[in-house]
Amino acid sequence: MKRNGSPTTAFTALVFMVALAAAWPMLAEDTKSAYPSMAPLDQYLMERNAEIALARSAAPESISKDAEVLVLGPKGYETAVKGQNGFVCVVHRSWTDKMDDPEFWNPKRRGPMCLNAAAARSYLPNTLMRTNLVLAGRSKVEMFEAIKAAFDKKKLPPVESGAMVYMMSRQGHLNDRVGHWHPHLMFLLPSTEAAAWGADLPDSPILADDDTADRMTVFMIPVAKWSDGTSDSVDGR
Repeated sequence: MKRNGSPTTAFTALVFMVALAAAWPMLAEDTKSAYPSMAPLDQYLMERNAEIALARSAAPESISKDAEVLVLGPKGYETAVKGQNGFVCVVHRSWTDKMDDPEFWNPKRRGPMCLNAAAARSYLPNTLMRTNLVLAGRSKVEMFEAIKAAFDKKKLPPVESGAMVYMMSRQGHLNDRVGHWHPHLMFLLPSTEAAAWGADLPDSPILADDDTADRMTVFMIPVAKWSDGTSDSVDGR
């Protein structure tokens, strides 16, 4: 099933982890000047088979081998592999991040994700909408205005109960600050307090990211191993 039609919703930026917020001021100025605008489209594209493999690396093979896989083309995301288990694997680009992120146009961003069925229905449409708007030449401001309007008019669904995402690829590049960071799981909820999960507290394994534009809170839980079964190192590299 092709997924590069008219915009339908928006996906949220994710991986600018709260645990790394303290490092932001030291790097923000450099990265801000590095990516002032969108690069030529071909810098965001990948060879088709390489993108399929990268998307699948987001989750263990037991999950990703039967998942639907989307790849990015000049006209948007389209289905490269039909799935059988309800999961959808995709590689996100930089425009799925927050408006004020200095790497919003970073063409090196590659965020492999495998979404369960609930996330695919209620979270993935965001990515498709953002991507279609960007490829149509809309500015960053115009894109976020369209996202807000889509939520207000209920053309974008709220995050469903049980929505979660695997991000366990050691081949990804989430941003220039953290590289592929650590293997982790994300649980998506309508906007809520981090304290409800005990997130961001001393010794808590749970991190929280309040994504106002996408009207949800993302709870992130690092795990010990990458999707290929190898152990994560101390610094995540």
